[in-house]
Amino acid sequence: MIVDERRSRILQIAEELGFVSLQRLVSELGASESTVRRDLEFLDSSGHIQRTRGGASYLGDAQSDFDARRSLASREKQWIAKRTAELISEGETVLLDGGTTTLEVARHLTGKTIQVLTNSLPIASLLMNRPEIELIFIGGYVYPKTGVALGELSVDALRKIHAGRLIMSTGGITEEGLFNSNALLVETERQMIRAVDRVTLVADSSKFGQRALSHLCPLSDVDEIVTDDGVSSEWRQRMESAGLRMEIAGGSLVKIAK
Repeated sequence: MIVDERRSRILQIAEELGFVSLQRLVSELGASESTVRRDLEFLDSSGHIQRTRGGASYLGDAQSDFDARRSLASREKQWIAKRTAELISEGETVLLDGGTTTLEVARHLTGKTIQVLTNSLPIASLLMNRPEIELIFIGGYVYPKTGVALGELSVDALRKIHAGRLIMSTGGITEEGLFNSNALLVETERQMIRAVDRVTLVADSSKFGQRALSHLCPLSDVDEIVTDDGVSSEWRQRMESAGLRMEIAGGSLVKIAK
């Protein structure tokens, strides 16, 4: 069992039981006590669990509630959303991932004659009465904090579709690639990437240098990043070295060979 799978399993067990002992985790996972201790320390530091004597208590997903997250970096997200919508042409077929930034992108798409596929209930609710937009909803298990459909049913549905572009957000970006805190979300997003010709990542500058529980994909899976002007010159250079094209919302285009 790889690290991400093991830590996801620990969270699942802790969520089901509320509290789980160290010895039970060692038995269930078939891992050494020292390995499980390191996993618990990581999950404690990321806010998923609280270490206690002899085990751990479940605290909940490290993602804050959707409405609360919408207020974070709201000005920057508006810049990013507006610039991203400008990249989308009339008649394009766009796959929209769930998230607060992609929801803002959806607001700026109204008025364009396009086809939108999404697994996000907030995005579907926003666009469902727009006559110029042909909307297709991708179903599955709906994650209660975000209103996003995830898991096996979503992945199966995504295998049957194709879109020109995916617009997706992320929990963190490092030189290793993209990260998110929900293993089911990562599985679904990987299939989204396979279903499109082009991947546009929307992420405010606070996401650079951040990691989360599960590794989603390498930077090579991304075609362009739309971010705000708070991103450091160091991270711009790192993205250039990775061969990525970067749009600085509200500022100039960083032209990078892909």
